[in-house]
Amino acid sequence: MPEQPKVRTTEGVAQGLWREGHAVFRGIPYARPPVGELRFQAPAPPRRWEGTRQATEFGPPVPLSLPIDTGPPQGTDWLTLNVGTPDPGAAGLPVLVWLPVGGYVSAASNDPMFDPAALAEAGLVVVTINCRVGAEGFAFLDDVPPNRGFLDQIAALEWVRRNIAAFGGDPGRVTVAGVSAGAGSVAALLTMKPARGLFRRAIAHSVPGLHSTPALARQVTAAFADRLGAAAPTAAAWRDIDPWHLAAELTSFNAGLHAHRESWGRLTETGTALCPVVDGEILPETPWPALTGARASGTELLVGHTRDEFRFFSVMSGRQGTFTEQDAHAALALLAPQPHGAEAYRAAFPQAGPEELVETVYSDALFRMPSQKLAEANAAAGGTSYLFELCWAAPAQGGVLGACHSLDVPLAFGTLESPVGAQLLGGEPTPEAAALSDELKGAWVRFVTTGDAGWATHRPDRRLTRVLDAASATRPYPEESSRRIWAGHHPAPFDLP
Repeated sequence: MPEQPKVRTTEGVAQGLWREGHAVFRGIPYARPPVGELRFQAPAPPRRWEGTRQATEFGPPVPLSLPIDTGPPQGTDWLTLNVGTPDPGAAGLPVLVWLPVGGYVSAASNDPMFDPAALAEAGLVVVTINCRVGAEGFAFLDDVPPNRGFLDQIAALEWVRRNIAAFGGDPGRVTVAGVSAGAGSVAALLTMKPARGLFRRAIAHSVPGLHSTPALARQVTAAFADRLGAAAPTAAAWRDIDPWHLAAELTSFNAGLHAHRESWGRLTETGTALCPVVDGEILPETPWPALTGARASGTELLVGHTRDEFRFFSVMSGRQGTFTEQDAHAALALLAPQPHGAEAYRAAFPQAGPEELVETVYSDALFRMPSQKLAEANAAAGGTSYLFELCWAAPAQGGVLGACHSLDVPLAFGTLESPVGAQLLGGEPTPEAAALSDELKGAWVRFVTTGDAGWATHRPDRRLTRVLDAASATRPYPEESSRRIWAGHHPAPFDLP
């Protein structure tokens, strides 16, 4: 047996393990545990350690605001990361930093869907991180910094800059990546001053337009404080509440958002009460106007979405096939761009029934248009944008999921047989699925390594898009009708009606 791999980081020596031809190091702290006096504060630098730290087990999960059983709490050292590397003794390898954030309520870097094996075999150093989400990361409290989840991500990227060379990586060739709220995090990092210089490229799958104004965030957090029985929406009042109890309460709070539709408007359609706040300092503005207004520089960006983004949520909630004309009217009134978006959708899709209208406007408002507009905004800011749409339908459940939200992630990681991959693919991967995975994974590796995704760039004059399917092709943007409806409308922060 070869000796287990060791590296010397700036905080101490870490020992990982060899696995499937590459080295993995798990549970390395990039900041101190955010508990006690550090709870709800900006991340504090990690402590040094003596001797050799065993880095063979994932760090404990952050408190998740999801209706799932994660078992008993495993500790409070939530701010850790994991590194998979082809060769710790190498130099100058390209680096992918994955932000596994979902809905701003989960961040599970130990999910087998994010296994680095296939990407490490292709020559990448892969870093996956845990960061604060839910109330710990995004509650808008009066006496602590907002957007603490983003500050955690920046702290992790600073750790990568300090240490990734010890794992064979090139600190000057870092790509930050994520899907859904992870992609929203990537978009925010593109425009945040403290993140400048910490990464060179970005990958964003299914970018959401989830941001709140301070006025709305303050009202929502106050209502949540009332639910908790807390004296005030402050860290001082919340500090002694058990973190997992707080997460469970947020799960219930999110499930009841529709009851606040008249008070909180569009936010209630997202299922995410506590999302990033455009606070004017940590997050000065949303990424789209920041880029188009030249207040942020463009970069090399690979961005994409799926064709049937909303289908995953409608199927999993049991609503698929049940939407009525009343549902379509409400969805268009809340989510279509104002003042004439509802009429524009009905004119652009004259044959669409309520089901198709609901699915189209939700897919557009929550993911497709924010993604396409990020590609255009990045190009306007002098960057290079590559856009894709996944149109290949997931085989599971007789194909009812279509090309749904998150289907692209196991394809890109090459983790088709992970639990989520198997759920979406319906069992053993078909040759078609394997071929599509090879294409998307290859695009990732090429882009992280060279900045070129392998197809034509997406520019305002030629909106070329890679359409990923059984027979992929590069052609004009497939959702042109929706793009026209949203022309001139950035995804605006949620605000009080």
